[in-house]
Amino acid sequence: MNLNDCHNFSDFRQLAKKRLPGPIFHYIDGAADDELTYRRNTAAYEDVDLVPNVLRGVVDIDMSVEVMGQKLDMPLYCAPTALQRLFHHEGERAVARAATKYGTMFGVSSLATVTVEEIAELAPGPKLFQFYFHKDRGLNNALLERARAANFNVMALTVDTITGGNRERDLRTGFTSPPKLNLSSMWSFATHPAWAWNFFTGDKFDMPHLSGHINEGTNVAVSVGDYFSTMLDPTMSWDDAEKLCSQWNGQFALKGIMSVEDAQRAVDIGCTGIMVSNHGGRQLDGSRAPFDQLEEICDAVGHKIDVICEGGIQRGTHVLKALSVGAKAVSGGRLYLYALAAAGQAGVERALGNFKTEIERDMRLMGVQRVDELGRGNLRKRGG
Repeated sequence: MNLNDCHNFSDFRQLAKKRLPGPIFHYIDGAADDELTYRRNTAAYEDVDLVPNVLRGVVDIDMSVEVMGQKLDMPLYCAPTALQRLFHHEGERAVARAATKYGTMFGVSSLATVTVEEIAELAPGPKLFQFYFHKDRGLNNALLERARAANFNVMALTVDTITGGNRERDLRTGFTSPPKLNLSSMWSFATHPAWAWNFFTGDKFDMPHLSGHINEGTNVAVSVGDYFSTMLDPTMSWDDAEKLCSQWNGQFALKGIMSVEDAQRAVDIGCTGIMVSNHGGRQLDGSRAPFDQLEEICDAVGHKIDVICEGGIQRGTHVLKALSVGAKAVSGGRLYLYALAAAGQAGVERALGNFKTEIERDMRLMGVQRVDELGRGNLRKRGG
């Protein structure tokens, strides 16, 4: 199997599994506890059917959207994810270039492996910085000011990680960042020589936004769950979020909103967007899927704030269903991470290209030329 054989999400996942050492693949692929929520994130889309209209004379398709003041050429963007140079030596550089090519937004994590300054040079288009609220207030201030100085367009505060989820696959494989060298991991690295060569002979692995502030995750191996539980501030409150929103003084979103009450409070503190998200099922197993919650959240705040549906997206039809409910756009991590692991920038470009092709074809088949023509009249719940 090679990149030319990758026609969908599952194909990229299969190739990534072949290319990555086991612990690193399972870090991407795994979720919390029994992974029920992870599976439901995608399965939720199967409970709603599309109802197309015909004979509409669809010629030119316009799938562009405006999200938090950013014009995107497609209604899907690359959500911020940590540690990307573990998955492929090009890391965030590959995703930034691919997102720029397709005219969409790219999210950069606080736990990125490439600096916001370099990303700003590589990606002139819309950029989002994902903010983790650390106990170290000096680090928090440094993160905000670096993102501001690099002219990032949107700040997104992740609000669902005040402690780490129970990611049992990571416990079984011993996954850490940076990877530990032991007998088990050395065998996994040895059986994936291309990955090992690129990782161990390339630039030293680092999370540059944290360097100089904390050692964990940079030169001291730590699990992501332990990082969340020990480095992030479990006392983070609505007052903290409001203060950060005011400090940023621009397009500001909360990432990890799942209740109507919290969506309404996001409006009250001045947010311009929210990501309806459960962190890819990696935090609270048994929580609702974003798509299952989307309708009531859009009804409550969709006329006041941009609502993004994040998680479980694997097909163009999933995108159209979320947009029909009321989301301004969708985003995701695994939808491009498997492709990154499989083939670097070329993989991410192919994944985004596949989504663009599917969305355009599916809009034609739905009988719509523009995203704003989609609505709940296009949808029926199973059994309805």
